[in-house]
Amino acid sequence: MSDVHFTVTPVSEKPKRNSYRPKGSSKYAPILDAFLESEHKLVKVENTGKEAIILSAALKRLCEKRGLSSVTVSTRNKEVYLEKTSE
Repeated sequence: MSDVHFTVTPVSEKPKRNSYRPKGSSKYAPILDAFLESEHKLVKVENTGKEAIILSAALKRLCEKRGLSSVTVSTRNKEVYLEKTSE
């Protein structure tokens, strides 16, 4: 006999995945939205818990997806900056 104890329970279907954001949206969208709504031309994004290179890449993809050529995402000294540029 096995030393592993478990229970197998029949179910009619798998539960839906838990998702805190709508399908197709980005978890980084609120960062970009807050920047676009602000009057600031240049901001540093802080306290995200993500590495700068990961955050920068995600924000760049989001800008491309939205067609925001007036926003530049850059990384300097392991920090991410968003800048509004003229089109």
